Amino acid sequence: MTVALTIRAVAREDHDHWLPLWDGYNAFYGRSGPTALPAEITATTWARFFDANEPVHALVAESGGELIGLAHYLFHRATTTIGPLCYLNDVFTSEAARGKGVGRALIEAVYAQARQAGAPRVYWQTHETNTTARALYDKIAERSGFIVYRKAL
Repeated sequence: MTVALTIRAVAREDHDHWLPLWDGYNAFYGRSGPTALPAEITATTWARFFDANEPVHALVAESGGELIGLAHYLFHRATTTIGPLCYLNDVFTSEAARGKGVGRALIEAVYAQARQAGAPRVYWQTHETNTTARALYDKIAERSGFIVYRKAL
């Protein structure tokens, strides 16, 4: 079952309704309580959405006047393309909105923004245990086969 939905760019007045989604996203990945992101990171992330010099963007899903999902994405250069690549950094829906097409609509909206920017590809990563999201991702994208390595500095 899908819901009546509007996908749009986040607005400054959305902050208080965006924040619980952001907190929910971070909690899903274990960043809450003593492991929560510092408030400075949240404030900086929010500010970047409205800074024309930043390549970071945010979309929100709205239904019935309520924000029920978010997608954050950014554009960056790569050595293998001329156009910028689009990295879907975060995608999250409220628990009540899951399974209703909200995640798919947000990702499709990011695809549209990437096409408009001349990006040849949108990519993202998720945790291997995120089976619910992976079921959607397997329908709307292809797995790259790459393994992510990282080193905290």
